[in-house]
Amino acid sequence: MSVYTTEIASDKIPSDNVIHQRLLSAYHQAKPYIKGNLLELGCGEGRGVELLAPLANSYIGIDKIKSVIDNLEQKYSYYKFLSGVFPPFPFEDNSFDTIITFQVIEHVKDDEGFIKEIHRVLTPGGRALITTPNIKMTLSRNPWHEREYTGDELTALCKKYFEKVEMKGIAGNEKVMEYHERNRLSVQRLMRFDVFDLQHRLPAGLLRIPYDILNRMNRNKLKETSDELVKSITVKDFNLRDQDEQNLDLFCLITK
Repeated sequence: MSVYTTEIASDKIPSDNVIHQRLLSAYHQAKPYIKGNLLELGCGEGRGVELLAPLANSYIGIDKIKSVIDNLEQKYSYYKFLSGVFPPFPFEDNSFDTIITFQVIEHVKDDEGFIKEIHRVLTPGGRALITTPNIKMTLSRNPWHEREYTGDELTALCKKYFEKVEMKGIAGNEKVMEYHERNRLSVQRLMRFDVFDLQHRLPAGLLRIPYDILNRMNRNKLKETSDELVKSITVKDFNLRDQDEQNLDLFCLITK
C-alpha cells in the first residue's frame, strides 16, 4: 500500500518509526477498555486491527480511502470494513459498546457533529476513546488538519453530548523527548525562511504539497543525523498519563 502523505506514517519507512510507534501506542493503551462490539472510525491502513479486534465480540473499521479498505478486506476477511466520509455514520442508534478514533477528529470539518454521532451510535454505558495531537506541542501548522485542540477545548466539545469525559494524554520518555527537541530545532530552522508567515496566511490546500515535501525531508534528515535514536524508539517509550500540556497527544475517554 502506498503512503499517500506524511500524515500516514508507515512502519516500512525507517524515518517514520518514531511517529509510527507514537500512533501505535494509543492502541496498546486502549486494550483495557475494549469490550463488546467495536467500531473504529478512521481505521487507516489497519495499524491496530490485530491488537484490538480480537478483544471485541465484533469489529467494524471505516475509512474514506477505498483502496485502503479494499486491502484490509483482503487481509482481514473475518472483520468488516467500510469506505465512506463521516459524519454521519451509517449505523443504527446504540450499535457499539466501544468506539476508537485515533488521530481523526482533527481532520473532520464538523467536529461537533462527529461527537454527536459517536453519542448516538454508542450503547448506554458504552465508551469512546479519542486521540488527537496536543496543540501545545505542535511545531508548525499542519495544513491537513482542520484544527487542533488543547485538552480543555476537546473536553468542552465532548461535554456538549457526554456527561462523563476524562482527559488524559500520550507522553514520551527521555528518548522520545530528545527526538521531539531535535525535531523542534530542525523545524525552527526551516521556519526562518517563512518570513511572511505564509504557513498561517495561505489556504491549507496550497500548503499541503510543500508541507509534505518539507516534512519528509525533515524526517529523513533527523534519521540520518540520529539514526540510532530513531531506530531505538518503540511503543514502550510512550505512556498514558493524566492531562498535561507536555503530552504529545490528547487521549480522551467519553462514556455515554
